[in-house]
Amino acid sequence: QERKITSSFCFCSVCFALPWQCFRALCCKGPPPPRPEYDLVCIGLSGSGKTSLLCQLCSESPENIVSTTGFSIKAVPFQNAILNVKELGGADNIRKYWSRYYQGSQGVIFVLDSASSEDDLETARNELHSALQHPQLCTLPFLILANHQDKPAARSVQEV
Repeated sequence: QERKITSSFCFCSVCFALPWQCFRALCCKGPPPPRPEYDLVCIGLSGSGKTSLLCQLCSESPENIVSTTGFSIKAVPFQNAILNVKELGGADNIRKYWSRYYQGSQGVIFVLDSASSEDDLETARNELHSALQHPQLCTLPFLILANHQDKPAARSVQEV
């Protein structure tokens, strides 16, 4: 008894290729390219909202936030990049050590409380000027965030 071997071809309805070609084109590309990572430092006086900002960016619960003593590091994922943010505590006794964490930074986030007292605002201004003049930061991009704009005593951008 003779057997007839018939071959049939089916084509992908999207790209009109043979199924194995379509499979290779769609599935054999390998893992997606890695997202670039950028190292940032986040500084500001104690209570300015640095930790709250990072919690918001990481979609974490803002409840039970405590002031950072020392530093913390958070990876903030975005669609096209990952920001590795070193948040440095803003207490008086910690600020003198900020410069030890600047090395390798590619950008700076300076958070200030726009509803703070004149004295605190002056201290924040001095710390910002110090950071802007630091050799490891002076060429980097700075984001200055005037936080707590929802408070009644908040200053406008011009006032800050």
